[in-house]
Amino acid sequence: MIRIATFAAALLMASPAFAQSEPQGQTVTVNGMEMYYEVSGEGEPLIVLHGAYMNIPAMGGIIPRLAETHKVYALEFQGHGRTNDIDRPITYPNLADDVAAFMDAVDLEKADVFGYSMGAGAGLQLAIRHTDKVDQLIAASVSYDVEGWQPAMVEMIPSMSPEMFVGTPMEDAFRELAVDKEGFPALVEKLIALEHEPQAWGDDVARLETPVLIIAGDADAMTLEHAVAMFRLLGGGVMGDMGQPLPASRLAILPATSHTAVINQVDLLHAFIEPFLEGETPKGMF
Repeated sequence: MIRIATFAAALLMASPAFAQSEPQGQTVTVNGMEMYYEVSGEGEPLIVLHGAYMNIPAMGGIIPRLAETHKVYALEFQGHGRTNDIDRPITYPNLADDVAAFMDAVDLEKADVFGYSMGAGAGLQLAIRHTDKVDQLIAASVSYDVEGWQPAMVEMIPSMSPEMFVGTPMEDAFRELAVDKEGFPALVEKLIALEHEPQAWGDDVARLETPVLIIAGDADAMTLEHAVAMFRLLGGGVMGDMGQPLPASRLAILPATSHTAVINQVDLLHAFIEPFLEGETPKGMF
């Protein structure tokens, strides 16, 4: 999630996408838009949610890797990729409700969810607003409160303007797939507005019973303290080896990793995600 939208996406969209294994692409009507999605792999269902200004190809190699053991449903959000924009603001509750409506449309009663950046925020809101639809949540580069953003991020937000995005790789990538090739300025305005949306979800997070794997870079857009605080809200941070099962939620910090570097570390991400989804824990002495 981290409404890091801007510089994060700029680097991601400029980087080459990994080859994917023949996913099946189609659209379904969701809340007045034609939402594009791709299905790949076999196994338990896993929904993948991209970050701001991104699309399915920009998520890179993690989708085909996850599709080796799961049936992956990769979505493109409102105004992103091949999903058309509609006359509605982009907010985290709206994005979460879109995912819930998508699940209903394709007869998915419940699924695991993996979200990155904006997609992680949408996934977190999905677990809050539609608890019965989320089995387990992997939230990479997520915040639950604006107080958790890095000072540099807070300083950057007021300076954002649509003009900053003109002629960028993000605009080029948008035009490549977009239904409305001239719709980029409208999308930028909505995503800048998203950066200014209030965000204080601590009480909601504390009430969650959904197991959550929090993944963050040690140089991410939220502070390390924020990631730890979220982990504690979910019941984590206790001492193991005391004869009690470990909490269901987990925390993984990627070393030497900025926000935009998180999604490109496919092997490392997969090494954290797969054991979490399978309920595996490292064996200790006790």
